[in-house]
Amino acid sequence: MSEYPPGEPERDPLELFDDIVDAETERDPDLAVIEAGSRTLRTQGGPSGSEVPARPADPEVDRALREVETELATRWGETKLEPSVTRISALMDIMGDPQRAYPSIHITGTNGKTSTARMIEALLGAFDLRTGRYTSPHVQSITERISLDGAPIAPERFIDTYRDIQPYVELVDGQQDFRLSFFEVLTGMAYAAFADAPVDVAVVEVGMGGTWDATNVIDGGVAVVTSIDLDHTDRLGTTPGEIATEKAGIVKQGATVILAQQPVDAAQVLLKKAVEVDATVAREGLEFGVVSRQVAVGGQLLTLRGLGGEYDELFLPLHGAYQAHNAAVALAAVEAFFGVGAGHARRLDGETVRKAFASVASPGRMEVVRRSPTVVLDAAHNPAGARATAEAMSEAFGFSRLIGVVGASADKNVRGILEAFEPIFNEVVVTQNSSHRAMDADELAAVAVEVFGEDRVQVEPRLDDAIEAAITLSEEEAEFSGAGVLVTGSVITVGEARLLLGRR
Repeated sequence: MSEYPPGEPERDPLELFDDIVDAETERDPDLAVIEAGSRTLRTQGGPSGSEVPARPADPEVDRALREVETELATRWGETKLEPSVTRISALMDIMGDPQRAYPSIHITGTNGKTSTARMIEALLGAFDLRTGRYTSPHVQSITERISLDGAPIAPERFIDTYRDIQPYVELVDGQQDFRLSFFEVLTGMAYAAFADAPVDVAVVEVGMGGTWDATNVIDGGVAVVTSIDLDHTDRLGTTPGEIATEKAGIVKQGATVILAQQPVDAAQVLLKKAVEVDATVAREGLEFGVVSRQVAVGGQLLTLRGLGGEYDELFLPLHGAYQAHNAAVALAAVEAFFGVGAGHARRLDGETVRKAFASVASPGRMEVVRRSPTVVLDAAHNPAGARATAEAMSEAFGFSRLIGVVGASADKNVRGILEAFEPIFNEVVVTQNSSHRAMDADELAAVAVEVFGEDRVQVEPRLDDAIEAAITLSEEEAEFSGAGVLVTGSVITVGEARLLLGRR
């Protein structure tokens, strides 16, 4: 959708922002300070996507990797946190601060972080920069979390990196009240691997929040905030504004901040933080955004308005309006990294941008893994993500009969997830993955019956049985050509489904 109606003159971005705020909430006095003090990024001129790695073919390498995985598993998991950067800072200090050996783009938000990181990585790589990408969680292999030049780190290198930093990890463990967590050690490994490569730029996704996230020992010259919604409310806050307070912690002094469209209370918090640290701000819908999009075979065709002008005929091989918005955010972040919009008008080479977007893949995000019937995997694990996926499924596929396979974590808003999918699922098969965090299939079924009604719910505790049952249900009434299955609810569920369906 174009940002300005045909025939109407372009309006000042701050005036547009005033309209948004006035329409949705009572005027906050702090907005006057935000709008007066915050600079905006405006110009006057208008190999990523690799497959998820399999287990190492070499038995010795596989044994060594499993040994490292076992050692990491003895540490606090990603859901047990002591909110501080004390331990990771101590580790970085004793390692000589490898995270300062390269510039970084730091990404936070609720949904879309990994897809946005992959798009940023693809764009930077297309412009001949050597990239390091750190994302979480992984879909199938732990090595996915650390990527070099658009590909997951080799198992041998992953093992060597762990062994290289292990003495420092053990030293810090002995000095702190709590041992370094699983995520903290992996973060240290990523930063060390990037310095050792060496990379030209690191693309780093937070694990949770921002202020006290283990990744937040970098000085991201570009800070990206994807859309904020309710998730991890027990740790981050119960409103978008409260959650934004934690996520704003990645915005550093003098940084450039790329903001996706946000709830008004979240935008207020983020813009106020930008003022406090003299950060430059670019906002989706104002300084950049999606001009137009249309569904295409295998994805969508976009025109994006960047900080330096418009980029047209961009093919993105991912489905859903939300991926188009992620693409706009990624483009603005890369433009900002290259200095586009900082007081001068220029744009990135259009053909290079097209090549980069056409190469993007995001495993486990609206990923088709089988035909006849079509089986789609999507890692939506909160209500906002589920709503976006439901909309994308309706737009991209138009199934006459769609069966859901849902396995979720017990700490998630499962009712909200199921309610988001209820309008598009003819029936749902509830199941559980192998994680200790998984909600019991019978407990999930009890909620599903309340949302869907008993006649539309089937329970299959084993994921393989659940997928088989869903395929059978989708083929009822001889609707082979118009039938589909969506496996969703958790990154872990999707990863295990990928393995069961033979994806590597």
